Amino acid sequence: PPSSSPALSPHHTMAAFVPAPLTAPRTGLLAATIKTPLRTTLHQPPRPVALKMISSTNASSIPDVAKRNTLNLMLVGAVGAPTLAVLGGYARFFIPFGEGGASGEVVARDVRGGVVVKSKWLDSHQAGDRSLVQGMKGDATYLVVTDDGSDLEFYGLNATCTHLGCVVPWNKAANKFMCPCHGSQYDETGKVVKGPAPLSLALAVRGENAAGEVVLNSWIKEDFRTGFAPWWKA
Repeated sequence: PPSSSPALSPHHTMAAFVPAPLTAPRTGLLAATIKTPLRTTLHQPPRPVALKMISSTNASSIPDVAKRNTLNLMLVGAVGAPTLAVLGGYARFFIPFGEGGASGEVVARDVRGGVVVKSKWLDSHQAGDRSLVQGMKGDATYLVVTDDGSDLEFYGLNATCTHLGCVVPWNKAANKFMCPCHGSQYDETGKVVKGPAPLSLALAVRGENAAGEVVLNSWIKEDFRTGFAPWWKA
């Protein structure tokens, strides 16, 4: 019987049997896959240009060695010079100057490092005064003004406590040398009167030179306070 469908031409018949993917436009994931080649990120070579630029930048930021040494020297000089100037005055008091006669005597110096002149010392210190100067071997030593204020005693007293080496201050109210470290006490001549210090304060011979400067020398004779040979010469 006759069909209601229109008749197909040979051209239409061939087109009907062509696979759709071959005639359809390339869209979607398939098109992207075909058009865009695959790129691998494995084993990519380094970028020499970028590395060269980084290396060049770091090298320019490193300071020159000579310039760095110069800056270090300037810093040391700026800090060291004022420090030495301040400490120099103190060092003069604690370090012996080394001048003296053939007998080994040393010129006494005050806390500022100045030479002690006997006449000037008596003018500025009252009777019975006991004040420190730099003495033998740079040790702090007491000069003792006589009770009438007219002269200095013939001896100087080493201020170093014979217990553990503290500097013993003079207590005028108690009329004693009293160590603040462990309580040792010495009378007005430096003789030990209370322990734990086992020995009296060391003595030095006090004199003066032709210029009127106070000089101190080693005490080698009998200790007038105890009647024994000086322990500091043993």
